[in-house]
Amino acid sequence: MPPPDAPTILLIGATGQIGHALRGPLSALGAVVAPDRDALDLAAPGTIRDAVREAAPDVIVNAAAYTAVDRAEEEPERAAALNARAPGVLAEAAAEAGAWLVHYSTDYVFDGTARAPYVETDRPHPINTYGRTKLEGEQAVEAVGGRHLILRTSWVYSARRANFLRSMLRLADEHDTLTVVDDQTGTPTWAGWIAEATAAVLGHVLDNGGPGGRYHLAASGQTSWYGFATAIFAQFGREDVTVEPIPTEEYPTPAARPAYTVLDSGTARTTFGLDIPTWSEQLAALRHQMDAETVP
Repeated sequence: MPPPDAPTILLIGATGQIGHALRGPLSALGAVVAPDRDALDLAAPGTIRDAVREAAPDVIVNAAAYTAVDRAEEEPERAAALNARAPGVLAEAAAEAGAWLVHYSTDYVFDGTARAPYVETDRPHPINTYGRTKLEGEQAVEAVGGRHLILRTSWVYSARRANFLRSMLRLADEHDTLTVVDDQTGTPTWAGWIAEATAAVLGHVLDNGGPGGRYHLAASGQTSWYGFATAIFAQFGREDVTVEPIPTEEYPTPAARPAYTVLDSGTARTTFGLDIPTWSEQLAALRHQMDAETVP
């Protein structure tokens, strides 16, 4: 239970992977207001401003986004409305309210040509519509100049909504053998950890008045989609499924995928004192949480 003088936190996208996970950690910091899409539609700037004025928040956390990477190639205007323009409107509304804005971005702002983990000062160069619109969203937030935190994360998964982990477990029920891309490298990051880390970062800036800016917030270590799939099946007791590695060229998609998007979260670790588990430790933590929730 937060203290009586705790901040009011406006949470946008509370039904998504990160948004759902944020409810508990943010509630420990303050009073969470989570409007539904009818009350706050990122595609309708007027509802954004109205919702911010009504909530009068001290903090706005934007966990909503257009995340369908392939569909974004067919719906670039929709992706731009949610990922590029809406964050700018949120930043303006936050500045008018004197509130902090926490906004999530992605490893896909990079082109994947690096061979060492990306740091915050590396030059972005997205190669698909999703990455481009997310980068434009970052730039829109920064252009307003208000108090903000941009948190880039990577390969997000959870026990709910559509994501790679859930897709693999579903496919394992339908097929004995699966083929999975093995030449794209990144860092799977559990939404539950992102939420806890976000609350820790936010608590730090509220207590100390900063620093804001852009930070990488992903698990440590790296793997391929194939490596992630094999770890999922081992963690969930599905060793009966055979997983075969394939190159990207054998699994064409509408959106180009960067080959390497590992994020270095060292700045967030040192600035905010974060513990950053490996991606495999986070996967095990998710499985433990799921087991605990099913115990009668």
